[in-house]
Amino acid sequence: MAEYKGIKGFKVQYLSADPSDPIIGQTWYNSTSKDLKYTGVTTAAAWASGNNMNTARQALAGAGIQTATVAFGGEVPPVTGATEEYDGTNWATSPGSLNTARQALGGAGTQTAALGFGGQAPSITGATEEYDGSTWTTSPGSLNTARYGLGGCGIQTAALAFGGVTPSITGATEEYDGNSWTTSPGSLNTARYRVAGCGTQTSALAFGGITTINVGNTEEYDGTSWTANPTGLNTARRALAGAGIQTAALAFGGTTPPYSAATEEYDGSTWTTSPSSLSTARQLPGGAGIQTAALAFGGNNATGNLAATEEWLGAGSPLTKTITVS
Repeated sequence: MAEYKGIKGFKVQYLSADPSDPIIGQTWYNSTSKDLKYTGVTTAAAWASGNNMNTARQALAGAGIQTATVAFGGEVPPVTGATEEYDGTNWATSPGSLNTARQALGGAGTQTAALGFGGQAPSITGATEEYDGSTWTTSPGSLNTARYGLGGCGIQTAALAFGGVTPSITGATEEYDGNSWTTSPGSLNTARYRVAGCGTQTSALAFGGITTINVGNTEEYDGTSWTANPTGLNTARRALAGAGIQTAALAFGGTTPPYSAATEEYDGSTWTTSPSSLSTARQLPGGAGIQTAALAFGGNNATGNLAATEEWLGAGSPLTKTITVS
């Protein structure tokens, strides 16, 4: 009889914990749980429940990936500067809070190099802060146009801010270089607030929001100007969250009204509604990650502010499975 090593070229590993980054098809024995496991792929995209945040809140910001997210700011009430980090399983409260507590702010970056900007505290602010994984430092460069309900994306040293309320609705776009903000000559074609976004400073995506009505308008930024896509979200909504890049984005949550759980995927030209919706419909959640591995957390619905966390796995994503023998 052929052995597994002869077929696959390696032995079944004997490990005390599941590998942190297994490859598809990898098989191992977990000596702690006493399970034989392997890495397969998801057959259909779906949301799964994660552990709750420590502080339930709405209108917060987030940055990072599904297994290394930082969440900050929001309204409890009152407004808060509380910061939490997610490791793919649990949320831990960071010792460092925002210097300016606020809600409806923009976020960008990673868990260890995040950026928070704008918001309402309760007055409208353009304050910008940088996070190093433990502490927030106020940047000398504030937004040129103070605002809240704005969209944000990019990294700590190359971020993008767009839309919001000043208190008038704006489409103004600004770029951050790690020290100061510069107003871009290109404003959103549709000025709006409670808008979502994702991508990079030179390849960004803005979608949803509210003008005087909820919109599904989608626009792409090339580092200079915004181009309106004639195909918008299938569910026009405001106060939603997003994840991903310009050509592979995810939109989820928001309010139409009522509160929405709808999830849509963008391929660079068209939005497709997923058959899998958030388990908990909500507006003003935080979002992070990529199209195939996103995170939704916090927000608000008819029950009040939420601490609920949900993890999105796209179709074809790696997934650890246990081999059962009956």
